[in-house]
Amino acid sequence: MSKIGIFYGSSTGSTSEVAQRLAKALGAEANVFDVASADAADVAGFDVLLLGSSTWGLGDLQDDWEDFLPKLAEQDLSGKKVALFGCGDADSYPDSFCEAIYKIYEGLASSGCSFIGAYEPEGYSYDATQTEQDGKLIGLCIDEANQSDLTDERIEKWVALIKPEL
Repeated sequence: MSKIGIFYGSSTGSTSEVAQRLAKALGAEANVFDVASADAADVAGFDVLLLGSSTWGLGDLQDDWEDFLPKLAEQDLSGKKVALFGCGDADSYPDSFCEAIYKIYEGLASSGCSFIGAYEPEGYSYDATQTEQDGKLIGLCIDEANQSDLTDERIEKWVALIKPEL
């Protein structure tokens, strides 16, 4: 099985909790890192990266990602698989739901990695988001503020989607 590194940024604890739940759901040796204290060079030891951020304001990255993302983009990510996950609030920010993960996607688009984990956006209540590309969400989007009852199901389905690519 691939070596999996989960890197997240979390201000209120929701994205941290999702990262831990993803590690458990993967049932593998997944190492979990908070980007506030991680070194971008830590990614070198992993074949697969799960990168997560909460979204703030109108689609902004979680604060710790502002420093970490440019350093991560400088790493050699060639051949690595990257899956994105994040937390957002579709009711309060229906036009920028979970856009922080789009910013990570955009920041790493020319890094040589390949993105996995896109899926159909069924059951969400946002109006529009850059996180939806070609009719699919580019990563796991969690809305703990309004749809926390769907979080376990969404994690389970997404993990089942990405497992064959690990």
